[in-house]
Amino acid sequence: MLRTVHTALLVEDDAALCHAMARVTRTFAQDVVEAYSVAEAIDGLERHPDLVILDVKLPDGDADVIVREAERRRPAPVLVAVSGQASAEEAFRLAQLGCRAYLAKPFSVDAFRAKIEEALRIAPDVRPAVAAHVGHTPIRDLQNVVRRTMVDEALAQSRGSRSGAARLLKVTRQAVQQMIRSRDDETDDSTPPGDSNPKQEPQADTLSMRSFP
Repeated sequence: MLRTVHTALLVEDDAALCHAMARVTRTFAQDVVEAYSVAEAIDGLERHPDLVILDVKLPDGDADVIVREAERRRPAPVLVAVSGQASAEEAFRLAQLGCRAYLAKPFSVDAFRAKIEEALRIAPDVRPAVAAHVGHTPIRDLQNVVRRTMVDEALAQSRGSRSGAARLLKVTRQAVQQMIRSRDDETDDSTPPGDSNPKQEPQADTLSMRSFP
């Protein structure tokens, strides 16, 4: 059974297909936002969707811009690409950018639901992305990036609660606190000398972050 999501963003320039996908998506999403271009999709990301289903080719550009913008969001939405034109190489490239699943047009309602369920349920395989760093990134630097990214995402998903982030990461609250301190120390170390606005340490148990209803 499909997991219920709060907000889904559908990006498809074919209005009839977009409306059809929206009808199915409303069976598992509380709110559905429809967009028909890259520009409208970027605006739609301001609604903080949990799920983004996007066509690869749009009248004013392609999915790359939307995917890159979505990947910068915290919490990051689950991304699913659909297309009748994308090649296998393009599908692989989209997966490298962060798309959890790819669905070729035309597709049935059952195939649509199955692909969304797969994307929501199964974590992406990180091994290809990690392997690509060999020879380019020191292992310690990569570990630090992974640690910071997972902590930031867990804090966002838990609305800034360190205890909630610890549960998501399956570590202790103390471990999360240590990782936050290490991250903040690295940020402080990168502040240019004489900066008159140094980073302030959070004073409460929760960080200031966007909240989901």
